[in-house]
Amino acid sequence: MRVLVIGGTQFNGFALVRELARTGHDVTILNRGKTDAPLPASIRRLTADRTDHARMKEVLGAEEFDVVQDMCAYRLEDVELMCDILRGRVGHYIFASSTVIYSPSDVLPIDEGFPVDRGERQNEYGMNKLLCEDHLLREYRENGFPGSIVCFSMVFGPRNIIPDREQRMFMRFVKGRKILIPGDGSTLGQIGHVDDQARALRMMMMKPSTYGKRYNLTGDEFYTDHGYVDTFARVVGAEPEKVSIPAELMEDLWAGRVAVTGRRPKTNIDIRTTKPQRDAHLFQLSLIVQRIAPQLHHWNRSTLFSSERLKSDTGWAPEYSFEGAVQQTWDWLRAEGLDRTLEFDWSFEDQLLERLGA
Repeated sequence: MRVLVIGGTQFNGFALVRELARTGHDVTILNRGKTDAPLPASIRRLTADRTDHARMKEVLGAEEFDVVQDMCAYRLEDVELMCDILRGRVGHYIFASSTVIYSPSDVLPIDEGFPVDRGERQNEYGMNKLLCEDHLLREYRENGFPGSIVCFSMVFGPRNIIPDREQRMFMRFVKGRKILIPGDGSTLGQIGHVDDQARALRMMMMKPSTYGKRYNLTGDEFYTDHGYVDTFARVVGAEPEKVSIPAELMEDLWAGRVAVTGRRPKTNIDIRTTKPQRDAHLFQLSLIVQRIAPQLHHWNRSTLFSSERLKSDTGWAPEYSFEGAVQQTWDWLRAEGLDRTLEFDWSFEDQLLERLGA
């Protein structure tokens, strides 16, 4: 198939391009041309900034594709433009969304029929993804535009553009640091491996049964916070020195009654003065053991998603276990020499450890 990948040089997009090239597809990528990546030699490259609508129409105006995989549409106008440009000239348009759209739930796992969150807790990223989805589904209903939506969740693997997740955890072990565990460590999480997700996107292509639908995309295995840390420890070959953050302190931190700034501890600081401040504070707390959408999901709320609809409609299933994903990413990190060069700001964790007498 002739496939256009919008993006294609970073993390999800890069994994997808490699998967498509490996399986014999005719692949073109379109991006700003600012990121170098070891792309397969067969890849054709177009250059445009998607915020420059005139340039996008010029570059794509005469192009036709079987499939367009849009990995970097973040605003409503991004999807509106693609529908206008591609109408009648694409067999299938696949839009990368995110599971941050969903409301918290005590019934798990969350599937595509669960409520989404459009309230004041939702951040700009999640709201924009919802607006993009709304437009794409409306285009399918009213005009037959062949669009599908894929909600990625906690993507894990080599080249992650959010190094504060798995790469930070690896470096805690490399540096011999103590590992903080929120509360009793029983909260459940879930990741999906980037290569599994690339394979799912390939298997969706040109399947009419997927048009006009949203799909969750993640892994099959769940882990507790203790299980997350213990798995990294087994792969790295180290004994974790865990330090529990008592539930009472986690509640105070989450509510902003106690704020650890990374420079010195402050108490009775209202970090909820503005929503960006609140979200930034919660994101920092979510890095202790990676959490999805902390502005929506409380620190001790297990958050799990179902990919059963995708499996049923495409035959896809993840190949990576959680431990396999950790092992493969650790092997990549060492092969790249990042275990010797990666640096992180540990001051936030150091303040918490000091507060806990650890």
